[in-house]
Amino acid sequence: MRDGYYARWRDQEFDASPDGDRVRLYTKEPTAGFEQIGAQRYLRVVPRGDVSELGYLTVRCRWRDQPFQIIGEHGSWYRVEYLGELPPPDGLDLGEFDRGVHQAWAKRDEVSELSEQRT
Repeated sequence: MRDGYYARWRDQEFDASPDGDRVRLYTKEPTAGFEQIGAQRYLRVVPRGDVSELGYLTVRCRWRDQPFQIIGEHGSWYRVEYLGELPPPDGLDLGEFDRGVHQAWAKRDEVSELSEQRT
C-alpha cells in the first residue's frame, strides 16, 4: 500500500523524499543512473527543480461505514486510522494510539471505497 512522498521526474513517478533543494528518488528495480542501496532498493538524488511534481500520497477507505486512512498492511489485514468526528462511534473497537488518534486492524475484505489522495 502506497503511503508517503512521491515525485514525477522525466515522466515517471517514483517514491520520493524531499531533501532541501534536492529530492531523493527511489525504485525497487535496477534503473539507469540509480545506485543500489539495499535489497530491491535503488536511489537517485536530483535537484528539486528537475522534478515536475512533488507531493504526498495517502489511501483513504471506508470500514464499518466510517472514514479511515490506511496506514499499513500485513497479510490479509489493513492498519486503519479513523478520520471521522471525535469521539468515534461506539462499536468500532478502536484503540487510542495517541490522544485523539484511533486505530484498528481491519480485514481487507471488510474495507471498501479505497482511493488515493494526493496533496
